[in-house]
Amino acid sequence: MATDLSAKLLDYVERRAKSAQGPPRAAEITVHLGVSRPAVNRLLRALVDEHRLEKTGVGPQTRYRPCSAVHSQPQAVSEGDGWPPYSEAQALKAALSAPLGTRAPDRSFVHAYEPDRSALLPAQVAEELYRAGRAQGQQPAGTVARKVLEQLLIDLSWHSSRLEGNRKSLLDTRKLFELGHGDAADLDAVMLLNHKEAIEFMVDAVPEQGLTVPVIRNLHALLMQGLLEDPAALGSIRRRIVTIDGSVYQPSNVPSLLEEMLEQIVIKARRIRNPIEAAFFLWVNIAYLQPFEDGNKRTSRLSANLPLLLHNCAPLSFLEVGVSDYANAMLGVYEQENVILAAELFAATYRRSIDKYRVALSSFGTPDPIRSRYRAQLTDVVQRVVANELLEVVIASLGLPPPDVEAFTRLAKEELSHLQIYNCARYRLAIPAVERWVAAGRPGLDSVGRH
Repeated sequence: MATDLSAKLLDYVERRAKSAQGPPRAAEITVHLGVSRPAVNRLLRALVDEHRLEKTGVGPQTRYRPCSAVHSQPQAVSEGDGWPPYSEAQALKAALSAPLGTRAPDRSFVHAYEPDRSALLPAQVAEELYRAGRAQGQQPAGTVARKVLEQLLIDLSWHSSRLEGNRKSLLDTRKLFELGHGDAADLDAVMLLNHKEAIEFMVDAVPEQGLTVPVIRNLHALLMQGLLEDPAALGSIRRRIVTIDGSVYQPSNVPSLLEEMLEQIVIKARRIRNPIEAAFFLWVNIAYLQPFEDGNKRTSRLSANLPLLLHNCAPLSFLEVGVSDYANAMLGVYEQENVILAAELFAATYRRSIDKYRVALSSFGTPDPIRSRYRAQLTDVVQRVVANELLEVVIASLGLPPPDVEAFTRLAKEELSHLQIYNCARYRLAIPAVERWVAAGRPGLDSVGRH
């Protein structure tokens, strides 16, 4: 009897692994065989131990396939190297291309994940990307992001907005950011400027506040200002039903549950030691939860940068991501709770981001002790000089140790010389105030009196 059951199970698993549905879960095998779940579990364990079946995934995502169909997972990720498993990726793509009426979503995602015991990315891939993307040496959180802020504002704003259908070119975006404002009726311009403001807030706030629900809700409020019919919905947990175009997935519509789940996502993300895994976890789970009325995907993309920023890793800009590839990756998560396409996309685009910001990363061999020690004082000085105080007077009022005054003065002058309307948020300065100060000739930098 056990031998017959094993043969039936193996036959079913093999047929399913080759079908558009992909490898089955234990629950599906139980239904097919018509026996008890404990009996199926015992049989599956025995077949895995005998190397006749291989299991992949964790919790409800665990699937079973014949060992002959399993591909190895090497350290690096590149096209054709066996990761992600070609057969599973193709099966998922086939399942997502089936007619809507034949597709049914799965329902559990966050609960089964246990930080540092579960993993959405292959452990080797997450570790390899962390080694490649982190800065060397010890610096305060957010140092890398500040170093590349001007380029990050352009890259992440434009690529994220493009995935939402934004029609502005990269050159248009540069000109818009240099100008600092746009036509309020031009929704593409509003979307880009919102991204810029949200990124500036993120880089400024996260090193001090950390990875928190209020930070994510503020990111949403900044990203969607002027784009939602109801201003009260900015940063608020949604109370309306949302649907996903082209998908059968229906997110939860219970506000209390959405709020609780967003809190759980953040708590679990904070407990993940590898910031690459944490970034991926935040990206797919916030998009899957759909906690806000609109703008969930763009909020998830910026939120993915929070662990990277805190650990001084290269930021994630979603460089050169195709719209259809992104849509398929999200549909795989929404309908199948299968992250294989999302993981492939994430790894590829993060590699491009690492390459883009490699020069900045390599410049962090020796941290600037003056910048690290006097970060708060530097913010105070920049704010006061822009408010029309003399630099030397402001520095004298700080009471710094005499050996540090000269180096701090050089640093303050350098920061004030490079201050522009597109990088002023890190000093909590309003754009109009900086615009006036720059137009007036940057008064206060010299000891020649006030303008």
